[in-house]
Amino acid sequence: MSTAKDPNKPVFIYDTYGDWQATKIGDALYSTRGEYIGYLEGDEVYKRDGEWIGRLSKDGRIVRKRTERRRPLHPNPPPAPPKPERLPPRAPLPPMMAELGFSTVDVLDEEPDIFKRMSDLRPDLD
Repeated sequence: MSTAKDPNKPVFIYDTYGDWQATKIGDALYSTRGEYIGYLEGDEVYKRDGEWIGRLSKDGRIVRKRTERRRPLHPNPPPAPPKPERLPPRAPLPPMMAELGFSTVDVLDEEPDIFKRMSDLRPDLD
């Protein structure tokens, strides 16, 4: 019997308040409405335009160090994947979450609209 996780099984992403914010399927992130909003490389989380925003923690939050510097845009963000055939209509209850230390912030708590904004690191269009 295999103990490997199914990469196509939805992983739910919550904020510190326990509100469902996104769903991870494979390496793609989708909003609660099913829109493609970002992707992961390992546990590093990027918006769809290539802006790094943090890391996916084991308890399903996107976190980063308070003093962490902004990174340059990812040079080759992947193209938007096709919408999955079946996205979950709702999430299960959130897991019990550990208290975050002062040096770590919950990205979705600090910046709830982060996936709705284009990166200010992108050059302006002429």
